[in-house]
Amino acid sequence: MAFCGNCGTNVNDGVNFCPSCGTAMSAAQAQSSQYQSGQDSSPQQTDTSDAEQNKVMAMLGYILFFVPLITGDYKKSPFVHFHTNQGTALFLSCVAFGVVYVILTTILAFIPILGWALIVLIGLCWLVFPILCIVGVINAVNGKMTPLPVIGKFTIIK
Repeated sequence: MAFCGNCGTNVNDGVNFCPSCGTAMSAAQAQSSQYQSGQDSSPQQTDTSDAEQNKVMAMLGYILFFVPLITGDYKKSPFVHFHTNQGTALFLSCVAFGVVYVILTTILAFIPILGWALIVLIGLCWLVFPILCIVGVINAVNGKMTPLPVIGKFTIIK
């Protein structure tokens, strides 16, 4: 079984185009299973003209992730698809962290001093999300398809 050289999706042998991103498949583009297992941490490459034409929409993939989804631009450009996926993963992880934060702060609020200190420490973790958003926007502006740390390996948008 081969993998798409653009998005890393499993592609059956003999398929001419990736079912996920639409990239033309050839023997030179098919990657080994090393890519899919996460051992290859090198950034994905895109066509430079695609990156130049779609920088704004890729940046919106982090700030307002639903805009490329509504307009359908993520289907037209592998660059926008990648960054919209990263932005969606970032948003969903932020929501999940928010739910956990509310539950923990509700429980820890009843523990004087130690609980309150833990609430403050957990609250500082919120700084991770804007930092990851800035990193993603910088990657989009520079035309790079580098996955975000920790959450970048998840594929939300197929």
